[in-house]
Amino acid sequence: MPDETTDDERTEAFLRLLGEHERRLAIYVTGLIACPQDAQDILQEGKIVMWRQFHQFELGTNFAAWARKILFYQILAYRRKSKRVAAATLSDRMLEILCEETESAMKEDRWIRREKALECCVEKLPEDHRDILEMRYRDESSIERISHRTERTEGAVYRLLSRLRKNLYDCVEKELSRPLSPS
Repeated sequence: MPDETTDDERTEAFLRLLGEHERRLAIYVTGLIACPQDAQDILQEGKIVMWRQFHQFELGTNFAAWARKILFYQILAYRRKSKRVAAATLSDRMLEILCEETESAMKEDRWIRREKALECCVEKLPEDHRDILEMRYRDESSIERISHRTERTEGAVYRLLSRLRKNLYDCVEKELSRPLSPS
């Protein structure tokens, strides 16, 4: 049976599906590419490819899996043509294994559970520590700028961020080790 959706309906479907999955697709790419700017570029290029190939996507099937497959090939293409990728980076096979593990984690909602645990742990921090984390990771402020704004030495900021990362990691692991409460 031929697809009887109009171009406008397909455009709307694409935008709706992309909006619904965009955050998790960004997490997928940033988890596999070290440089945030490169990850953004790959994600942007991947969206263009998704749009160009959306006519091949069968509505009602798994958009996220389809989109991740496109992004995986975008990552491979980036790695092949990037002059900044050193010889010591992951092999294509190792990248494929990481992608498979990411797929598994997303299917099992491990990402969501980890994210919720992290949110819970961040909420437990004193407000000034949360502010410093936000400056560094949300606002992407330099250590020098954070040092200036918080009236701490750069060394003190480095040490505090290191302690905060370790404490958050430990807290998240502790949260994840707790049994799931019945819904």
